[in-house]
Amino acid sequence: MSSTPISFQASDPVRHLLVLPDRDAAEEVAVETVQRFGLTEEPQIVRDALAGEDDAEDAQWIVVVDDPRGALDPAALRALAEEYEGWLEAE
Repeated sequence: MSSTPISFQASDPVRHLLVLPDRDAAEEVAVETVQRFGLTEEPQIVRDALAGEDDAEDAQWIVVVDDPRGALDPAALRALAEEYEGWLEAE
């Protein structure tokens, strides 16, 4: 069996995860993504409790940006997340 690297084309669907420190930041980033990137609908906001943590203060908030055409610039999304003390992950 040959091991061929997988390459993604610009048209491949991608789901970007912008991880933020609190709900307010996540809500602001969700609105900003619509405005800056011309999204047709606001991204989903999800609360992600850290493993083993019961305290709501230890939750991260994730803005889930679906990018069905793979057209969004990850560097621009990363910069937006960093403006709010967060970071970008790709799913």
